[in-house]
Amino acid sequence: MKIPAISIPIVEIPLEKNIRLFLKREDLIHLQISGNKYWKLFYNINSYLDRNPADPFLITFGGAFSNHIAAVAALGKEGHLKTLGIIRGEEIQDKWQENPTLKLAQENGMDFRFVTREMYRDKETLTQILEKEFPQALIIPEGGTNEHAVEGIKYMLTEETKSFDYLCTAVGTGGTIAGISKFAEEKQQVLGFKAVDDPSLYNKVSDLSTRNNFQLIEAHDGKYGKITDENIRFINDFKQKFGIQLDPVYTGKMMKTLFEMIEKKEFPEQSRILAFHTGGLQGIFGANELLKKQNRELIKF
Repeated sequence: MKIPAISIPIVEIPLEKNIRLFLKREDLIHLQISGNKYWKLFYNINSYLDRNPADPFLITFGGAFSNHIAAVAALGKEGHLKTLGIIRGEEIQDKWQENPTLKLAQENGMDFRFVTREMYRDKETLTQILEKEFPQALIIPEGGTNEHAVEGIKYMLTEETKSFDYLCTAVGTGGTIAGISKFAEEKQQVLGFKAVDDPSLYNKVSDLSTRNNFQLIEAHDGKYGKITDENIRFINDFKQKFGIQLDPVYTGKMMKTLFEMIEKKEFPEQSRILAFHTGGLQGIFGANELLKKQNRELIKF
């Protein structure tokens, strides 16, 4: 993987307040390996390929609508690497073709192995089984979060990002906020908007970051992947007003919560806030399929 030649734009979200809000469009970095996914895979893949494996093979984990699964599959196609996705939930084994994320991943060359939710939760045992079966493979954790991922995230921070008081990102497995925290300037505060109700996240991020300059904020609406009508309205209004598409699991919840915090005057006046758009827009297709079945308003995409 190479450092892309493109310059990632930072755009201002106009507010009629004494606070300035900006969005760094990491979603534009790559058509399918977008946002933080690109940088989380950067060192993982490069360090693996530097070892010159005889038959390169990537294995990773994810749910049925996983952005990470979609990104690894796209990377495999682009780099001519075999890929295997360990997918949570045996119940979709015979109907995965109806799932837009898995269908796209399969079109990009990924094979699947469906496991029970109970087995999926025991990643340590599952990884040991895979290591014995595929000793030459690179096994990438769920969401891509590990020390290599944290090192890759430093590329999301540039000379342009140094002038901001707050750096904001959505949080899933914790790798992105850990990287931002680790490489942020001393004066900067890092805010992570949790898309999952996981009490272990703080310690995980702290261990990977080795700094205490970050804060985790609840933004999951009670459950990972839950999409409320209010969230849908916010995403659609945001696109209409600012021309930027958000996803319903991560960036939509982050920006909605961030707007609420600004309304409540939780930031000092004259603050400069930078939020990172971490991509994940492919998940909108799956979200809209579910919303359609529930006769609910769709995300405009």
